[in-house]
Amino acid sequence: MSDKQLWKGRRPTRSVRAGSLIISGTAPVSVQSMTNTDTSDFKATAEQTKALAEAGCDAVRIAVPDKHCVGIFEYIRQEGITVPLIADIHFDYRLAIESVRHGADKVRVNPGNLGGLERLFAVADVCAERNVPIRIGVNSGSIQKSLLEKYGSPTAEALAESALEYVRALEREGFYDIVVSVKSSDVMTMVEASRIVAENCECPIHIGVTEAGTPQRGTIKNAVGIGALLCLGIGDTIRVSLSSDPLLEVKAGRYILDACGLSSSGIDLISCPTCGRTKINLFDILSELENRLDEIDTKGKRIKVAVMGCAVNGPGEARSADVGIAGGNGDAVIFRHGEIIGRVTNSEAAEALIREIYNIINED
Repeated sequence: MSDKQLWKGRRPTRSVRAGSLIISGTAPVSVQSMTNTDTSDFKATAEQTKALAEAGCDAVRIAVPDKHCVGIFEYIRQEGITVPLIADIHFDYRLAIESVRHGADKVRVNPGNLGGLERLFAVADVCAERNVPIRIGVNSGSIQKSLLEKYGSPTAEALAESALEYVRALEREGFYDIVVSVKSSDVMTMVEASRIVAENCECPIHIGVTEAGTPQRGTIKNAVGIGALLCLGIGDTIRVSLSSDPLLEVKAGRYILDACGLSSSGIDLISCPTCGRTKINLFDILSELENRLDEIDTKGKRIKVAVMGCAVNGPGEARSADVGIAGGNGDAVIFRHGEIIGRVTNSEAAEALIREIYNIINED
């Protein structure tokens, strides 16, 4: 690994604003998702956008397949929904221009299918007038023919060089509000391509494994790919692409940020894998807790919560937890930083833990 790959903390980047969202190496890593409703159904698309925002999505991308759909951005704003909106454009550069004119906060284009640099520049001119950034999105199917001939296939090097050519073309025209993504369904290709881009430009980078598949397989692929890059300090906004309800993408994205230590608030849940010493119905308690914990507003605090299977090892192994429970023979102990503060029956354990979490939230 070269010295260039080792950033202390986050990789420094230019700062890009999309509506109220700042995307940069000094801003929190943001989580994106994309609506999967028929965009022409404005009501359904607005409702899904609102649900994504309420689930913690920092920006919502919306496909714009035809000129009728550009009105979706104004419609969503009229509904009082304020989350930043990204227009997802393929093939027709005029849809990007009209989306910006109708209120899109950011535009995602794939320059390889727009029909030439002049059309990309036309989009950039309108974006510059309204301070709207462009995400240059390159994937395996949109690499320039010359680069495919040079590298023989959609390699990481080909993806990165393709994206960097478009970035430099825009910069020569004086446009710098650029986010870059180089995506592949192959985890290692995406990671390596993003690393090359990170070493060779100052743009914020959007990361994620595209076409990742079902919730279980896709979440694992994205956790590996996104997590590897975040641990190298690379990545400023993420999307976990899943063939499922986009609300699951938001939840998975938040969990990945948690695992990489990039969440400054919320609840970090740890639990033991269970063994023959387990004296509590851990799985039922966790099932009850998981969704409830996601709904708790910690008021900016970061709270580590432990659910452990036995009273002997629980408080010791999870001493770093702010609060936790551990199973005993017919009861459970409640502990804070390893110190036992009370006992409850196993059936009361989840509710008791929730109460103690709120006690921590409300402490000065």
